[in-house]
Amino acid sequence: MADILLVHGSCHGAWCWRDLIPALEALGHSPRPLTLPGHDDGRAPEGVTLDETCRAVAAEITPETLVLGHSWGGYPITGALAHARPRGLIYLCAYVPRSGLSLIDMRKAGPRQTIGDAAVKSADGHSYHIRPEAAPDLFYHDCPPEAVAYACDHLCAQPILPQATPLEVPEIWSSLPKAYIRCANDRTIPPEYQESMVADWPRDTVHVLESAHSPFLAMPAELADCIDQIAATMP
Repeated sequence: MADILLVHGSCHGAWCWRDLIPALEALGHSPRPLTLPGHDDGRAPEGVTLDETCRAVAAEITPETLVLGHSWGGYPITGALAHARPRGLIYLCAYVPRSGLSLIDMRKAGPRQTIGDAAVKSADGHSYHIRPEAAPDLFYHDCPPEAVAYACDHLCAQPILPQATPLEVPEIWSSLPKAYIRCANDRTIPPEYQESMVADWPRDTVHVLESAHSPFLAMPAELADCIDQIAATMP
């Protein structure tokens, strides 16, 4: 069974894996959630860098670790490879970084823009938050009402600097085992964009869930089963 490091997306934290953790544990895995720097920890967002964020992920990695990144989490799990070598990577409806591009660059390069005025920049320009009334439709439209309320109550501000900083994809990335879980009903990262980011990956490494952007709350058992299947293929 696998040691699985769970890395959240924008405006989230370790709390978002509440329902997935017991589902993975029931399958015999050892999931470990991580809250990235600057996410509701009292840090000034202007002091949080992409390098620090990647190093925070790397510090939790062993050679036996499968690292799963959700959404923006695709960036730090990729950048962490400059400092640590895990067993493999799993991208969950996540950005697959392209060298020389920041997450903001990749978001703008998408086939359509989905976030719009749902994201509100802070007065000092160093962070943004998601408008509470926009979050359910953007992130959680297929989740149970209790889970939506729970998530909306926990959303935090997102530091902008790490997402505005270009990443150089480490050379090791190409040879490392990896898989992608595409969410077919995603309203945050367009499903067709997810598909295009992995168009040249072997087909047996790309999986599809009939979920929106937060399958860890919408269908945790199905997501756990998918991760379990992926773990079984990782050497």
